Amino acid sequence: MQLTFPSDLEALVQKRLATGAFATAEDVIRRALETLDAEESSTDEERRVLDEKIDRALEQVAPGRVYGPDEARRKLAALRETHLGSADQAAGRARMLRTMRSPSL
Repeated sequence: MQLTFPSDLEALVQKRLATGAFATAEDVIRRALETLDAEESSTDEERRVLDEKIDRALEQVAPGRVYGPDEARRKLAALRETHLGSADQAAGRARMLRTMRSPSL
């Protein structure tokens, strides 16, 4: 099969080839068609699940149950500190138990 592209589509193919991500025009077209196929073949169930996630997010936004990036970073830092602190404490207890179990010389 031979195809002839209008200049605007040929420019898009050339643009993709110039990135180095594709070796041939055929590779560009293949990826485009595979992407289109995947997009069109998403199931009704997948769409329903995504719609539910969006609805839940919007329900949280409406009453202001969301926070900005600075607060998100603070919350993540606190969780990390709690987690690492717990890990450090557990490691210390494990070391102490090992020394208690090891026979004295």
